[in-house]
Parts: sequence; structure tokens; C-alpha cells
Amino acid sequence: MTTATPTAPAPPELPLAQLRQLCDPDSFRPLRSGVSSPRLGARAAPGDGVVSGAGEIGGRPVFCYAQDPAFLGGSLGEVHADTIVRLLRMAGDAGAPVVGFVRSGGARLQEGHSALAGYGRIFRASVELSRRVPQISILDGVSAGGGAYSPALTDFVVMTASARMFLTGPQVVREALGEEVDMEALGGPRVHARNGVCQVVAADAAAAIESARALVALLPTSIGSPPAPTPALAPAASDPGVAVPANPRKVYDVRDACAALFDAGSLLELSPRWAPNMVTAFARLEGRPVGILANQPRSLGGVIDAAAAEKAALFVASCDRFRLPLVVLVDTPGFMPGRRQEELGVIRHGAALLRAFAAADVPKLTVVLRKAFGGAAITMNSKDLGADFVFSWPRAQIGIMAARQAVGIVHRRALAEEGGPSRDELAEAYAGEHLTAAAAAASGFVDEVIEPGQTRDRLAWALRSLGFREGF
Repeated sequence: MTTATPTAPAPPELPLAQLRQLCDPDSFRPLRSGVSSPRLGARAAPGDGVVSGAGEIGGRPVFCYAQDPAFLGGSLGEVHADTIVRLLRMAGDAGAPVVGFVRSGGARLQEGHSALAGYGRIFRASVELSRRVPQISILDGVSAGGGAYSPALTDFVVMTASARMFLTGPQVVREALGEEVDMEALGGPRVHARNGVCQVVAADAAAAIESARALVALLPTSIGSPPAPTPALAPAASDPGVAVPANPRKVYDVRDACAALFDAGSLLELSPRWAPNMVTAFARLEGRPVGILANQPRSLGGVIDAAAAEKAALFVASCDRFRLPLVVLVDTPGFMPGRRQEELGVIRHGAALLRAFAAADVPKLTVVLRKAFGGAAITMNSKDLGADFVFSWPRAQIGIMAARQAVGIVHRRALAEEGGPSRDELAEAYAGEHLTAAAAAASGFVDEVIEPGQTRDRLAWALRSLGFREGF
């Protein structure tokens, strides 16, 4: 007589299906703990409401997990935490990225301190892992409490239109503050896309998965390893100069210039709704992944405010950690003045951006498209701050301040005299002597003045010339 060996229950269908969709076809393999929560008995699924495993994205290894909102609201218990912590440690040992589908109501009330301790272990494991591999979180449900902190500790957060994330839910807000607010207004993607918590907003889970796959493809497998190159693609446009008006007062979208500089279809913008006057993105240049930091004249004329400086500093530090070269496109009148900005700590955030650029030792390339004035000209990866190469387009103006403002100070007495030169005449003379790209090149502030149509080739050449020390 033989005794049948009991088999473990099948993992939840939705989380498993999403993990398989994330990974290359037929590459996903589950890595569940096979242990149920001792406090919940037979009701618990293997992994205690979370499915974990390993697979490949673009032929490269990846570890991934997905919480099951159908099991006790995706709440985290002791065994649930063990499953995630085990996966994070395996990813660190293997040197492979982690992608997590996070949807959790927070710590499981039935397990008390054990659940709280589980979150502490996950937080610590995630922070330790941040020194070794990239981490990406996908939110396509409701996440509260520790379920909100957990993705915020990862490198990138991708939210779907239906995702909600907050530390305390509407009911707690109502009881504590008497404030009526729904989940979308409290923690929907519109909120977190504007405050920098979320880097990518996707229409649905399928689109979020594609965004996560795109991020993994642009990032190194592990910290310190070179990013994976692909065959070079021609840009979608031929001349970036066509996108930039000659009139410095006219606005334009710097992403149109990017379309003529980087490989077609490779641009992935991060946090476009947070501080939109500063563009942060990944793309490929002749097949090599790079980080792009650019002033956005379409928003606030490209001026740098506290939020833009904070966004830029975080991005520069991230590119340095991932060993991604930086391409900086400059078109800014300077930092935003005013009492409000001083109250928001624009000095502190501007200093953080200076520190990030000065500390980064990846290849750093700068192109001045149209104007760069004052402290912003230094802060946006100037040569003296550590840029490896600084290029400028011929019509760019570079200096301490715009000509009309400068002559208002330098020629204040002459302007007050009757019959003297006009402000426009003085401004034209000052600009010709001090603000031209040629003057900046003559002083060594710029390495080379190039035509807009030469920019892609010059950037690619610069990366090749610096590649020997960065392992490309």
C-alpha cells in the first residue's frame, strides 16, 4: 500500500501570472518557502500570501516577488516577511536586480509584533541590497503603512492608474484629523507623481510591467558592473538645433532635442510631473545606456527652483551609483529668486546638486544649448565642477547674468545720464564681449563650440574616449 505525498497548494493565480509576464517566456521559476503561517494554519498559502521566484529579463537574471491582495489584503506576517527577505538576500548573492509587485494593507493585525518585526527586517534587507543591485517596485493595488515604506526604499516606483499608496488610510485620517479624503486624493498616482515618490505612471499592470522591463534593460545587473549595450539605432530626428528657437525668450520642449541626440525609442523619462522644469531620463547613445539631465524651458522657462535642484541631485547620485554616464543639456536663466524659494531651502537643494556632480566619477558631458547664467551655469555640470567635456552651440550665451540685467548694474550711472547710450546698446555690447560661446571657449569655460548637428557624434566620441576608465 502506498501513501500519496501531499502537494503544496498552487500559488495565487494573479501574482504568478504577473511574475511570468514580467520575465522572459518560460524563464520564471518559483522560490516559495512552502511554509504556512503558524497563526493562520491551513488558511495560509505557501509563502504566506506572497509568491517569489527568479527568472530573466532580456536574457539577464532577475529576482521577483508579488504580494497577493486576495489573501488577507496582502497584509504582511512573519512567514510572508521571511519569503521576501530570503529573496532579497538571494538577489544580493547572485548580483541580480529585484522587481516586486507591492500591494499590502500593512502589518498583519493578527500577528502583532511579529508582523512589525517582519517589516523591519525587510527594510533593513532592502537598504543593504541597495549597495549591490537595482530594485524596482510595481504598485497596482492599495498599499498602506509598511506597504508604502517598502517601495519607497527601492530605486524606482512604478504606479498604475488604479494604485493607491499612503502611510495612513482615509479612515485614520478622518478619525485623527476630521478630514474627509478618498484614497485617490490621499495617495493616488497623481499625488505621488508630483511629489517624487513615484517615478513612472502606467495605465495598467501590463504597461507597468513593460516599464519595469525597460528599466531593467537600461540598468546594470549589479552595482559596479557595466550596463548592457545593444546595437545602436539612429535617432528619430536628424538635427537637435531645429527644436531650439534662436530667440532666448521662446519656449520649447527639450525632449524634442533629445529625439535627435539619442537612439530612437530608448528615452525613458522619470518623474515627469515632479519639478517638470528639470527633465531626468535614461536613454541609449549608440547603444550605451546613459542618464540625461536637462533644463526644460517649457516649464518656468527652465529656471531651477528648490524642487528641480532636489530632483536633479537625486538623479545624479543615482546615475553615479549605477555607473551610468551623464549627459547634461543646459538652457537656464538661473535659480528661481524670491522669499518662497529661500523658505523652501533652495540653497540647501542647490548645494546638494553641486555636491552630487562634484562627487560623481562617471563620465559627465555637458552641452549648453542656448543660455546658462549665474550659479546655474556652474551647478549644471560645469567644467570646473568636474565635467569631462563641455560643449556649446554657437548661439549660446554663457555668463554671470543676462546682458540687460548686467548693464543695469555695471552701467548704472551711464544709464541715468541724459543723452547717453541706451540700455539695449549697452546690453548688445556687453553680450558680445562677455556672453558669447566663443568668449566662454576662449576662457576655458567651454571645451569646444560645435554646431547642433554635430552634437550626437561629439557625445558618442567623448564617451568612447572616456570608456577605458569606466569599463565600457
